Amino acid sequence: MIKVNDKLVTQAHFPDNSLKIECEATQTIDLSWMGIPSIKKITWNYENDAELFTIICIRKHFANENIILEMPYCPHARMDRVKNKDEFFTLKYFADVINSLNFSEVRIYDPHSNVCTALLNNVVVTYPGNEVNKALKDIESNNLIAFYPDEGAMKRGTDYLSGAYAFGIKKRDWQEGKILGLELMNKEVVKGKDVLIIDDICSRGGTFYHSAKALKEAGANNIYLYITHCENTILEGELLTSGLIKKVYTTNSIFTKEHEKIEVFEL
Repeated sequence: MIKVNDKLVTQAHFPDNSLKIECEATQTIDLSWMGIPSIKKITWNYENDAELFTIICIRKHFANENIILEMPYCPHARMDRVKNKDEFFTLKYFADVINSLNFSEVRIYDPHSNVCTALLNNVVVTYPGNEVNKALKDIESNNLIAFYPDEGAMKRGTDYLSGAYAFGIKKRDWQEGKILGLELMNKEVVKGKDVLIIDDICSRGGTFYHSAKALKEAGANNIYLYITHCENTILEGELLTSGLIKKVYTTNSIFTKEHEKIEVFEL
């Protein structure tokens, strides 16, 4: 979904399947009272790569104006490294295209790694402390610890929830991208505790299924999950039907479905 100044951009197609783009947004955001030139804002809640052409067209259409790109989820964030010679470094090439459009700011939310921020020009990053706090208020547990499924999540997450925590080491098939299991470290802090798993991205939920399973085996009570960017494919995995997770918290950055166990925070 794409908006310009909060007005929805419609993306239809001509009979030859070429794109027809329309949007009512013509007014700029008036910040002159702050001494800042008026600007337009494109908000892109990513659904697919085809939308990138629409972003390019909008930027070209307003070529002489300052424009902010608000992109809560950074596409291709997972492809922040190349491990095999036949793989493409798509995050870099995506960032190259965005940089070529000369946005005054590129606003992203809870990036998967610092590679995203290093590759994007004029990037402004927001981290999900507010959303984690919303989850904590909803859980209302006096017996809660955090769990981080890997080192990256641990580095980000310890800023949001203080106190004791546990962490894991994922066993992954890098060629296939599948999670084969998870080794729970410092499991002694888990027994008898409620646990909030904190991470940035979820697809089918394999990481969190194996995390919750290991936590339950270590004696955890209620297990909750906060993920900033939740793909709709979580509904296809076994996480939500396993009985291991009591509730999932996420944002509307890319999640567009509904489920009784999922609470969505608006960004």
